[in-house]
Amino acid sequence: MSATPPFFLRNLWYHAMPSRALKAGKLLAKTLLGEPVLFGRTAEGKAFALQDICPHRAIPLSCGWFDGNAVQCCYHGWKFDSAGHCTEIPSLMPDQQLDLNRFNVQAYSVQETQGNIWIYMPESDPAKAEPPRFEIPKIPGFEPQAQPNVTYTMRFPCFIDHAVVGLMDPAHSPYVHQAWWWRTSELHDEVKWFDPSPYGFTMRRHRIDHAGRLYGLIGGIPETEIIFYLPGLRTEETTTRKHRVVNLTTVTPISATETDVTFELYWDIPWGWLIKPLTIPLIKAFLGQDRDVVAKQQIGLKQDPVLRLIKDSDTPARWYYQLKNEYARSQAEKREFVTPVKSQQLRWRA
Repeated sequence: MSATPPFFLRNLWYHAMPSRALKAGKLLAKTLLGEPVLFGRTAEGKAFALQDICPHRAIPLSCGWFDGNAVQCCYHGWKFDSAGHCTEIPSLMPDQQLDLNRFNVQAYSVQETQGNIWIYMPESDPAKAEPPRFEIPKIPGFEPQAQPNVTYTMRFPCFIDHAVVGLMDPAHSPYVHQAWWWRTSELHDEVKWFDPSPYGFTMRRHRIDHAGRLYGLIGGIPETEIIFYLPGLRTEETTTRKHRVVNLTTVTPISATETDVTFELYWDIPWGWLIKPLTIPLIKAFLGQDRDVVAKQQIGLKQDPVLRLIKDSDTPARWYYQLKNEYARSQAEKREFVTPVKSQQLRWRA
């Protein structure tokens, strides 16, 4: 595994939260990549994000008030609009003229689509900040106004790299995800083709020969295509002769020791509302199995061991580290990203 010290990728989009988590006229404080970020939604419904620190005395702005248009600090009443501009300093006398732009708060670029809020996390050094080089991922087959039918977030006690590698690991399912409603624990030979895709890689569309019982509910033998993107996004599009179901899984670093994993489902099944109440317990159990094994992994990682990867089942993990390091280098060198992934066939037992 990569000997590079752990680091967060900058100058790209991260999943912040499902849209429904941020109500109009409300604020929500979060920590992302170790930074305090204050999310809000104006009375008109527009989402925004600011650094959660007042530039006056460093009080978190989330401790203050929000009237649907401006955030007001609880210490001295300074006000900031949704773009981070300082709009009022109440203690100033009428004849004390100041350029309030000197006291603006850092604002983050935010996009909202398909029921999710995404935030662009630039370099902390403005001189190194770069504009987005690629768009946020789109859920195939669904309109921008689409909302996930199901969404669930679980916090993992690990650095983002270990959550991402676990997400793309093709060989752990028979041992970590042992459940009657999932695939059988019997090992099968897996042979899949992979191709490079923008800032990631794609497992080519293929038929699921050993599908679990749940797949029968969506109309027969399914085919699936799986795409991974930096910094830690995975879409799995499953189609049958009748329906389409897409899973979006996002991995968002909170700190060096905590990571949020959000699992969402989009479907075009007219009667999907009947099974919706069953999905959350199943997702919770599924993600919980991954979280539990990652928590156990942290015990061994405290000894800083050398992690030895094998071919072919660990090749996606190798690609992740190569993609991450190449993106960081391309940003530092201000050049175009060159993918290290080559089209190839991988074989493993799972």
